[in-house]
Amino acid sequence: MKSKLMQMLEERKEEMIEIRRYLHEHPELSFEEENTSRYIEEFYKGKDVKVDRKVGGGNGLIVTITGGKPGKTIGLRADFDALPIFEETDVPFKSKNPGVMHACAHDGHTAYLMVLADCLIQLKDEIPGTIKIIHQPAEEVPPGGAIGMIESGLLDDLDNIFGIHLLPMGPSGVVGYNSGYVFPGRAYFKLKVQGVGGHGSSPHLANDAIVAGAHFVTAVQTVISRRLNPFDMGVVTIGSFDGKGTFNVIKDSVEIEGDVRAMTDETRELIETEIRRISRGIEEEFNVTCEMTYTPDYPPLYNNPDLTEMVAEILKNANDKDITEVQEFPKLSPSEDFAHYAKKFPACFFYICCTPKGVEKPYFNHHPKFDIDEDALLVAAKAVGQVVCGYYGI
Repeated sequence: MKSKLMQMLEERKEEMIEIRRYLHEHPELSFEEENTSRYIEEFYKGKDVKVDRKVGGGNGLIVTITGGKPGKTIGLRADFDALPIFEETDVPFKSKNPGVMHACAHDGHTAYLMVLADCLIQLKDEIPGTIKIIHQPAEEVPPGGAIGMIESGLLDDLDNIFGIHLLPMGPSGVVGYNSGYVFPGRAYFKLKVQGVGGHGSSPHLANDAIVAGAHFVTAVQTVISRRLNPFDMGVVTIGSFDGKGTFNVIKDSVEIEGDVRAMTDETRELIETEIRRISRGIEEEFNVTCEMTYTPDYPPLYNNPDLTEMVAEILKNANDKDITEVQEFPKLSPSEDFAHYAKKFPACFFYICCTPKGVEKPYFNHHPKFDIDEDALLVAAKAVGQVVCGYYGI
């Protein structure tokens, strides 16, 4: 079956590119992807497969491919939302939706998986198990679309789940992997510091929220430097300090927003505890009130070591002209809501390199000039197809 599947994918490379370009031209933001969802649903019409739409009350779809023989059930996931970015590329299939762009390669994820799924549908009688194709919306915006897909109950029977991400970390043909905790979890916080306003000439009659807020900004930096084990990864970023006022008026309140990253759940919980502790200390020290909103969203992404080793061995032994190199990658710093699946099911999330040809310093995901080498679409389809065949021994 593997040789047939690889040949089918090679013959449909141009179709993957065509689908990717259509999606790139018609991007939709997280939780608003109604047209994209319909486009994907239309692709599966008339095929011998079960399609669940509006999964989890959103725009997700789950396509269930029931094999000709009993066996394990696996999930293959791709996301399809875009970002609120004005595109600055010079491609003929540039976004037709100003201010919205597929700047994270989700168009490519969806394109490769649609074609791979169709090929697997045609070969399903040879599959000893069930494959669930997970077309997921809203990866980019917390709480993320993965939660709704999981809470639908339609994935409860999964034994394992796999996903990929296109990244410009090497030329097309290079596949990367790593195991254990590979992506950090993430949290958002907002602190409103309420003091007492007054005139700049009489600070003793006021209670300066800016001073208290500035102390908070400085103090939270010590969470990483003085509260974490030096071998643990954690980041606290203050992204917004809203204290604009008038030069000679003491502000009565400020709002501060920040981002937290941590590689383990334990580290993420420790950072939250310490940030809340500092907030309470600010209240006491400056006689202000602090209103803290702290929202953990994506958990750390954990790649099951045994499953990841299996994936790496399958790909290293693929002997495929389009998969030229398989490398162990370092841990990466972005967050990814595939982590929700990985908390529930043994999972492997790996990487397909896509640096455009002739480019030495590519623009990374989320940049307005981000682009991919479209040859990587076939590499993605083949790599995941190789994993499916290796997993089932076919």
